[in-house]
Amino acid sequence: MPEPQEPATLGGRDLLGLGGLLAGCVVGCTLLGLLVDHVAGSSPVGVVLGVAIGIVLAAFGFAARARRALRS
Repeated sequence: MPEPQEPATLGGRDLLGLGGLLAGCVVGCTLLGLLVDHVAGSSPVGVVLGVAIGIVLAAFGFAARARRALRS
């Protein structure tokens, strides 16, 4: 008879990695947007697009990592 498996959970290390991923994506894309604004002279456009792109990238990365962590 097979052993019952424990449900997959996210540990502290996984959660710390997910938080770093979220913060890194948003902060990194915001800084890139700020750089674009500085070079192009388009004051809030680059930062707003950077934040939006960072949030989208963070969401996709979060979903992929959480799915992978819960599978194993």
